[in-house]
Amino acid sequence: MPHLLHLDSSIQGDRSVSRRLTARAASAWAAAHPGGTVTYRDLADEPLPHLGADAAAARRVAVDQHTAGQAEAWELTRRLVGEIEQADTVILGLPLYNFGPPSTVKAWVDHLVAPGLSLDRETHEGLLGGRDFLVLASRGGGYGAGTPRDGWDHAQQWLPHGISLTGLEPRFITAELTLADVTPAMAELRPLAAESLAAAEREIDGLWVAVAGA
Repeated sequence: MPHLLHLDSSIQGDRSVSRRLTARAASAWAAAHPGGTVTYRDLADEPLPHLGADAAAARRVAVDQHTAGQAEAWELTRRLVGEIEQADTVILGLPLYNFGPPSTVKAWVDHLVAPGLSLDRETHEGLLGGRDFLVLASRGGGYGAGTPRDGWDHAQQWLPHGISLTGLEPRFITAELTLADVTPAMAELRPLAAESLAAAEREIDGLWVAVAGA
């Protein structure tokens, strides 16, 4: 039975563009996979602990030698990796905060990089590949080629490298200039913002059309 892991990370609630996009994608996925199941995790509402000393030590110490703190940290990582192992498709909402990813997404990635769970201890081969990892990204400004902040989006640049040891390979659909509607100084960019959002929505709508029509 097809299974989707749906993750959000925006702190903007109903105003969030990335949440709007992930909800649209999850709906399109469900329409194309009748009877499919979904696991939902909200990294903003229920943030994961950042990787600490116990979690780091748990990766170096044999499981039967874990302290109580190490065992607790390892169990969290095992659960997070298990959520991905159960999924055929993973959808992640990725807003851009201060030119980087939300710290909650960084924490999620840090927990996922776990020898013996997400990568082979001997060969270092990633064990989570072979599933679709779709990232719905949103950026308040413009970061394309030729813009003043070209290259300043360190979230989209970082994620493929940060997650690479696990075998996951993200593909991105991005809407930018999302702050234009609420920022007077960006008023002239509102048509471009609307165009960017519409293009992202069209791309999402076409993702699983072939599956739905099969």
